[in-house]
Amino acid sequence: MRTTVIPAQITTVEDTIAGNLTLTQILLLLSPVLITTGSYVILPEQMTFPVYKIVFTTLVSLFFVVMSVRIKGKLIANWTVILLAYFSRPKLYLFDKNTNFLRENISNIKPIKHSQVTVAKIKEIKLENNDDNNFDFQTVARSTEVNLRFTKKGLLLIKNL
Repeated sequence: MRTTVIPAQITTVEDTIAGNLTLTQILLLLSPVLITTGSYVILPEQMTFPVYKIVFTTLVSLFFVVMSVRIKGKLIANWTVILLAYFSRPKLYLFDKNTNFLRENISNIKPIKHSQVTVAKIKEIKLENNDDNNFDFQTVARSTEVNLRFTKKGLLLIKNL
């Protein structure tokens, strides 16, 4: 019984159709034929070959022939797509820590001189609530007398001075 070795990554193996040409290379080499046929029919002085059509045909053919050449196993067309994707990527970093997004607005706080600094004592408030299941968080959050802080240990209520 004959055994054959199958490559580990079958997707990297390209099928050759004619000689060493793959389907992508054949399509790249047929593209100038279609483009020059369209220019022969559509551009002014239809059905003739003026000098500008010959120059256009030569440039288009040269471009597609260069795109179908392989370098290190990849087509130049693939290399250009990779480079275009790299240069057209967004260059704005969204996760910049120097933004003011979702930070407290401290613009209305007056600067304190060093001689006027006083330490405020934090007083914990016990709310009168007999039933723990019916605690109303919205009322506490709307209250201007109480500052609501979320800590690792739980919810902390601080009375504003």
